[in-house]
Amino acid sequence: MAGSTIYDIAKKAGVSIATVSRVVNNSEGIADKTREKVLKVADELGYYPQAYAQGLARKKKNIIMVVVPVLSNYFFMEVLAGIQDEISKYNYDLNIFNVQSNGEDNMFPQVENIIKRQWADGYLFISTHLRDTELEQLQNYDMPITLIDESYPGMDSVSVDDEKGIEKAMHYFLDNGMTRIAMISAMKTSKPGRQRIEGYKKALNEAGVAVEEDLIVTGDSMYRDGFSEQNGYEAMIKLLELPNPPKACFCTSDIQAVGAMKAMKEKGIQIPIIGYDDITISNFIGLSTIRQPMYDMGELATKKLMKRMKNREAKPEHKVFAPELILRSSTETEIEEEDS
Repeated sequence: MAGSTIYDIAKKAGVSIATVSRVVNNSEGIADKTREKVLKVADELGYYPQAYAQGLARKKKNIIMVVVPVLSNYFFMEVLAGIQDEISKYNYDLNIFNVQSNGEDNMFPQVENIIKRQWADGYLFISTHLRDTELEQLQNYDMPITLIDESYPGMDSVSVDDEKGIEKAMHYFLDNGMTRIAMISAMKTSKPGRQRIEGYKKALNEAGVAVEEDLIVTGDSMYRDGFSEQNGYEAMIKLLELPNPPKACFCTSDIQAVGAMKAMKEKGIQIPIIGYDDITISNFIGLSTIRQPMYDMGELATKKLMKRMKNREAKPEHKVFAPELILRSSTETEIEEEDS
């Protein structure tokens, strides 16, 4: 409720105005049950005074919190390794908060609640992909936040040039005479899903190749927002069962490519395939991929956050890593020359 006051809170909570005032100013002498009741009503009414936020902020917790939407994502696990190794150099504990995403617009309220309760001294957001307007709103809480795998002008960030990575994969196929190129996407409505589809289409358009929407597919399993072996397997089955199957395939993640390769093996059909990330298993199965320096991203983002916690007034810094095309055996499959 916009414009709510301590009078509204007192009325709904059934306590005096003085009690509400003491709670929001973090005064002592308030029963825990009463404090929890008042804070719950304050949250419901959208009342969160700056004075209370400052009161919480004065208490150093020696905690860094990682906020991530897909806890079991392989990309996240490798970024986390860099974060953990860097944090071990400081006197801070690491907490991880897994915000729940069901494909709907429900992430921001969870993230805002984490920030306004100020459970940590600083926050690392991995692939949350919030809107710029939502990130701007979070700045009002005056908490150090560093973004990983995305960027926003008002916050420190570490990311990879996704468009350049997709361009490298697509150009490899195109330069080798392949024009009927499929794309296995994750959840198409997600921000990274949309961005990578746009990069795929842009590369084809610039090469003068018509975009065929039936070659942009995803599996039916949306576990981990589609970033899973099962999703890649299901998507490749769909592609290979088309009347005119693709001659090559780009996957938006290595883990989907793992499933896609299993589908090709079962069908007895092999086409060149390139993944995205370069997770550890990719080297062992011969998967060509676009390498993201995931460990380095986590390490550098943590350094930036520590620096930000010491100097809140410094100008935000942004690091964009260049992705690298890594060629392995999955792109060595011989392809018959396409009909002109």
